[in-house]
Amino acid sequence: MNFALNLIDWQARAPGLSDTAQWLDWAHHAHPIDPIAPQAKLTALPMMTARRLSSGSKLAVECGLSMLHKHAIDAVLYTSRHGELERNYRILEALATQQPVSPTDFALSVHNSAVGNLTIVAQQPVVSSSLAAGKDTFQQGLCEVISLLHAGYQRVLMVDFDGALPPFYHPDLPENMSTWAYACAMVFEAGSTLNCTTQSGGSEEETGLPQSLTFLRHYLNDDREFILDGEVSRWCWSRA
Repeated sequence: MNFALNLIDWQARAPGLSDTAQWLDWAHHAHPIDPIAPQAKLTALPMMTARRLSSGSKLAVECGLSMLHKHAIDAVLYTSRHGELERNYRILEALATQQPVSPTDFALSVHNSAVGNLTIVAQQPVVSSSLAAGKDTFQQGLCEVISLLHAGYQRVLMVDFDGALPPFYHPDLPENMSTWAYACAMVFEAGSTLNCTTQSGGSEEETGLPQSLTFLRHYLNDDREFILDGEVSRWCWSRA
């Protein structure tokens, strides 16, 4: 596979990281993300909506709203490896203990909950979709972005995110898998400043960072070439 695109803007949130200066310092000095650091205060997302959303969806909608306010977006893609796992765990726990299921948990338990809330809050009937693809969720999302650009959409917003993974699942997670909430929003256009090709030889091992944040670290460091390891392929990036 071989594709190219332009990244024109980005915003990200993770424990202890929110503004551009913090992310640049994190990228340049290879700081680890502190999972117990507080998340920054939300500024774009209405409080009543934020109260209903899970930890990852709050950050995803917050970042998405910021990008929608800055750019003329005509298609949106949300990618999440685990989706609404927090909320689904609460539903399963309620059923297992014969407790009533929260109507809010039930209504917002689907994978496209975050992107749906984005379009509702923004009051923009923009084309939207949601995608999950395991470890390669971010990279497969970019393949979907390319498809949208080829279909004629001019500016595509992609938000990769996950919520905090419930402690119940931690003993069975792969070593080094991140379990904290984050969101990374990127606005793409057709172009050739970022080029990606695939090679065989991926790895199932976790790196400690989601693919999107690994990509962001290389991008902020102005690395001319870098590789993201997927499950079955290596995604080889270069900058024009």
